[in-house]
Amino acid sequence: MYWYPWLNNSYRQILTQYILNRGHHALLIQSLPGMGSKSLVRAIERWLMCKKPQETKSCGKCHSCRLMISGNHPDLYHLESEKGQNTIGIDSVRKIKEKLYHHASLGGAKVCCLLEAHQLTDSAANALLKVIEEPPANTWFFLYLRESEYLLDTLRSRCIVWKLPIPDKELSLIWLHHHHPSDIQKHNIALRLSFGAPVSALELLSESCWKHRLQICNAFFKAIDGDILSLLPILHQNNTIRCIEWLCSLLIDAAKWTQGAMQFISNLDQTSLVINISKWLPMNILNDSMRQWMICRYRLLTISGVNCELLLTEQLLQWEYDISSCKD
Repeated sequence: MYWYPWLNNSYRQILTQYILNRGHHALLIQSLPGMGSKSLVRAIERWLMCKKPQETKSCGKCHSCRLMISGNHPDLYHLESEKGQNTIGIDSVRKIKEKLYHHASLGGAKVCCLLEAHQLTDSAANALLKVIEEPPANTWFFLYLRESEYLLDTLRSRCIVWKLPIPDKELSLIWLHHHHPSDIQKHNIALRLSFGAPVSALELLSESCWKHRLQICNAFFKAIDGDILSLLPILHQNNTIRCIEWLCSLLIDAAKWTQGAMQFISNLDQTSLVINISKWLPMNILNDSMRQWMICRYRLLTISGVNCELLLTEQLLQWEYDISSCKD
């Protein structure tokens, strides 16, 4: 398990509550992706399962710790979608629920971990709500969520919500430089495009990801005042969600440039493209474009079995029509 320095404070505060027997049985961690939330959850789980915890640390030596480290603890349950699916249905919750009401195999705690809470269908969320409302003895639930609106209010209200703060920029830059030595501007771009989340920024700095981002920028540049549909192959290439986020970042930067907020743009290495977009699209079209792309992103994240290529094609055609209309 990899650990991140900005998690230390949250880990100590959460564990202190458990040590004082004040820890809530259902903890919902909310943060941006790329903050190391999964590492935080795993560390808390290991402490709860440990037979001989040492203050805020698990011993790492007992039978339970060894099973946790190997990923084979019989009382740790992961609630996740089936392979090839992007939703968690009610049947998955029912299977976990049945196991949770049995005695713990090792006689200690039982933990149910849900790291993609936004994938719960409404029926699955309601089924999980029932077991969280009346949890079996010595049973703990850990959920992770990026955006609160992706979870039923009734389920969220039964949990203690811990919002993981974005680390200090200087700490993030030091950490990034240690793991990916590069120029400061590149680190700043990666952090801004990742909304300050260092792990996501490090992923963006990888050669393949950075190259993919530049391909999006170049394709957008060529599509300006030309064939918008030419963006389809590269948007549909891989990681469509992130491609849409990069596209939106350029639109947001163009809006900032139009409003005279040049110092706040994220794509510092693409100022010529940002200026061209600001000249190419009036402010009302920029706003409509950002809204439409975020709706497209939301549908890709939440609709099970959605045809990604068809949805992108529809979006690009609508975008091309809106842009053409404003020029007529």
